[in-house]
Amino acid sequence: MAGLVLPSVVDVREVGMRDGLQLEAPVPLAGKMAMLEALVATGVQRIEVTSFVSPRAVPALADADALAAQLHRFTGVRFSALVANLRGAQRAVDAGIADLEYVISAADSHSRANAGRPTGEAVEAVSDIAALAHGAGGSLEVIIATAWDCPFDGRTDPSRVLDVVRSSVVQGADQLCLGDTIGTVTPRRTVELLDAVRDAAPGLPLGAHFHDTRGTGQANALAAALAGVTQFDASVGGLGGCPFAPGASGNIATEELVYWLTDAGVDTGIDLDAVLRAATVTREAVGHDLPSSLSRAGGRNAPRGPFVPA
Repeated sequence: MAGLVLPSVVDVREVGMRDGLQLEAPVPLAGKMAMLEALVATGVQRIEVTSFVSPRAVPALADADALAAQLHRFTGVRFSALVANLRGAQRAVDAGIADLEYVISAADSHSRANAGRPTGEAVEAVSDIAALAHGAGGSLEVIIATAWDCPFDGRTDPSRVLDVVRSSVVQGADQLCLGDTIGTVTPRRTVELLDAVRDAAPGLPLGAHFHDTRGTGQANALAAALAGVTQFDASVGGLGGCPFAPGASGNIATEELVYWLTDAGVDTGIDLDAVLRAATVTREAVGHDLPSSLSRAGGRNAPRGPFVPA
């Protein structure tokens, strides 16, 4: 990619086990373990493995404790869990997962739908959740949902995002991530907000979580990478969506992100063929075709038709 300066290394976090499955019909634990084994085999270093939220609200993740009990079988991977409040954080730590992702919506209406409280009240819990994670030897990443747009409130004022950022830093967050929850942002706004957040929290690691609802997800990832972002969330097969955000659909697909990054000479440490095999396992687990174009077409050298695992 002559003329484009991309990072030499990009760290991809696989979120298919959590974000990818949360809108699906519940997948049996055996199916999830098959997915997890296939994902670990790709070489990915970080996996968001589940979420400790109300089983009534998200029945697809009701087995979070049972899944966490199986993680000792894997080495060389950093597992994390998403939480929406202190109660969920305590459940995660009790289950043996100390690396936490606490989601805060920058938009009040989505925050009430997702967490049952406005943004300001959600922000107040950062210090307690950070203390819990740190006390267990883990870390806290604050994921700011609806960072660009909200399905209820419309465009999110960047000042709301920056308020969440500054308060989270003061209260002990170790890392930040901006989420395009409903897949509406485009590259110019992507870079503008990323730059503003880095100015407000200099030196703190910053990641990005894009949905591909309107076909702009990979373009946003490219824009963010060109702006210096080196940590991205992606979901095998492009699965995903938010149960509390009408119209939201899948995340950017891990295989598609790895495909263009690898071709651009960026090191992800992830084997593309192994991700395509993991997509096949995932398709079997959820029982339907996946959104990802690459999972259907196969890699560039595929002779014909969809990828067929060896």
